[in-house]
Amino acid sequence: MRKRSMYGLAILALVLCITPFLVPNSYYLDIVIRMGINAVIVLSLNLLVGYAGQISLGHAGFVGIGAYASAVLPSHLNWHPLLAMLAGAVGTGLLALLVARPILRLKGHYLAMATLGLGIIINIVIRNEAAWTGGPDGMPVDSLSLFGVDLVHDSQWYWVMAIVLLLSVWGALNLIDSPFGRALRGLHGSEIASQVVGVDVTRYKAAVFVLSAVVASVMGSLMAHYIGFVTPEVANFFHSIELITMVVVGGMASIFGSVLGAVLLTVLPQLLATFEGWEIVVFGAILMLCMIFLPRGLVPTLAARLRMED
Repeated sequence: MRKRSMYGLAILALVLCITPFLVPNSYYLDIVIRMGINAVIVLSLNLLVGYAGQISLGHAGFVGIGAYASAVLPSHLNWHPLLAMLAGAVGTGLLALLVARPILRLKGHYLAMATLGLGIIINIVIRNEAAWTGGPDGMPVDSLSLFGVDLVHDSQWYWVMAIVLLLSVWGALNLIDSPFGRALRGLHGSEIASQVVGVDVTRYKAAVFVLSAVVASVMGSLMAHYIGFVTPEVANFFHSIELITMVVVGGMASIFGSVLGAVLLTVLPQLLATFEGWEIVVFGAILMLCMIFLPRGLVPTLAARLRMED
């Protein structure tokens, strides 16, 4: 791991340690926990989109599979929540592996439409299987226990999310500096050049697609247990767009950009609620200005400017 990455990880750990002592009430702590959940999902999506260069407009579908696995299996089949979470992750990984090779042969808007279609199919299945999923109304989710402790308080969930986020950032930083990560960056730059030097492009694209999907599924399960209720909205198209927007705003191919993008776009709708009906317009304008003046995303653009000043 590079020295600057270690410094960034240390700063993130410090921020996570002091944050619960700074938030004034449980409402703000809830927003912070949602930031952490989104950050890990966006981090996994950035590995696929930012580093490997493979667009995905259906990533919320994988989040939905994990969320409903943790809702359906304990409720209908009396599975232990952790076993249900594992089953959801394995099922998501198998589905991603099954579709990865045919889908990832596509490029550009063809790939975008294929992943969009996959996400829509998952959402339709969730809505239509009402006997199992509750249909459009959703269904409750059992509480989660870790080491014999029921996670029922926001303070408990905060530390779970903080640990998961910190481990995810640490793992991603090591991954991108590994031969696997260098191969991903290589095929993003030029798949033909990567093949020439011996990189199995198909295998690497499939591997990062499966990894990203499995992480999204696990975080979907944790989100479902935290909220205590799940609806098909978790797997809809607009959620996928929110996730990809967080990647772009924070910074493509930037680990800490993923975290920043998730933080900003999780809290921004809350701040814009005072505009009473105009929040979507203001939200869109902010995103448009960001893309005009910070086209590479916040973290990469600001880092490049700071290096120029040095």
